[in-house]
Amino acid sequence: MAMFSKKSLTPAAASPQPAVSGAMGQLRAALANPYISAGGAAGLFLVMLTGLVLVIGDPKAGAPVIRLPLAQAVVAAAPPGWREALTIDGSGPGIVEEIFELSETPITDAEPMGEAVITLPGAPAVRRVQALPPAPIAGLFNPGPNGPLPVIAANGRTPAQAYARPFQSNGKPKVSLIVGGLGLNSRATREAIETLPGEITLSFVPYAEGLQGWIDLAREHGHEVLLETPMEPVDYPDNDPGPYTLLASSGPAETSRRLEWLMSRATGYFGLTNYLGSRFLSSDPAMATFTTVLKSRGLAFVDDGQAAGRGLGIPRASAGRIIDEQLSSEAIDAQLLALEAQALQNGQALGSGFAYPLTISQVAQWTQAVEARGYQLAPASALTKR
Repeated sequence: MAMFSKKSLTPAAASPQPAVSGAMGQLRAALANPYISAGGAAGLFLVMLTGLVLVIGDPKAGAPVIRLPLAQAVVAAAPPGWREALTIDGSGPGIVEEIFELSETPITDAEPMGEAVITLPGAPAVRRVQALPPAPIAGLFNPGPNGPLPVIAANGRTPAQAYARPFQSNGKPKVSLIVGGLGLNSRATREAIETLPGEITLSFVPYAEGLQGWIDLAREHGHEVLLETPMEPVDYPDNDPGPYTLLASSGPAETSRRLEWLMSRATGYFGLTNYLGSRFLSSDPAMATFTTVLKSRGLAFVDDGQAAGRGLGIPRASAGRIIDEQLSSEAIDAQLLALEAQALQNGQALGSGFAYPLTISQVAQWTQAVEARGYQLAPASALTKR
């Protein structure tokens, strides 16, 4: 076993070293070992890093956060054209398709989805997103010849109730706004959905490609939705709203057939709104048929002001002001202030606008300060009355 014995590093005749010198020698020998010295350096680095964090704090602690809904994963056949509709320029699939699947599968409950917190360094002000339940909700639709049609549930719950954004009044004057014409221009549609607060109601063109995908995305961002109904104007057919325009001269059967095609284009809307319609809306027989169909399906009707006082027996509201008839930032701001004055006088006010980029931008700025002036933003459904 002599081969493993230790040999003295000092001559035998030398006088013994003090105890301190022996300890120092052992320390120098230990430091000379490359494994021990590397471990010591790593330990020193961790100590210094811990001290630095304690001094300057968490570098992400002050960064703004955005809360986004966690969509329930449901795999189903997506409606045609949704990939193109969800890209910025409509040229083809984008990153969105890798994040979620669109669904037309019935959901067994109507509970809101959860939220995710994402930290975005240098991001603007934080906005909490309250997602609405995915559509369609079980029991509120039946298959139709062209797609699902809204129906009143067995327990009496209506689509007007189920698909409306929840609202609780705080006693302040209520101001509501509908932004319409969505679904045709992908850039403007995405901007309206993602930049406007959920209290702003969005209305979609029934002829839009990938319509269900847009409605799903809008509801994920907390927006309740209206479906636009093309109606005959006084200058028809020179001004033609499309092949399924509701005509004042049509009988009840034809009006109902066209309405069913329009309503089967998508699900998740709480009611219909008019697109044009100056002649149709002034016809008593035509409006009687229209109202009867909506009542049987539990839907609301919100118009742009041309049908004020019509449509008894269903949830109803009429816009009192169009905010962008003159397309300038000054004119739009003036109309929004006039809408506030109307709410202050009557307790509530409803306006409407088109999805012009300027309109979306001005409305987004207005919503940031309107509640600080003593008003409450409300979805259009909160202003409907029977």
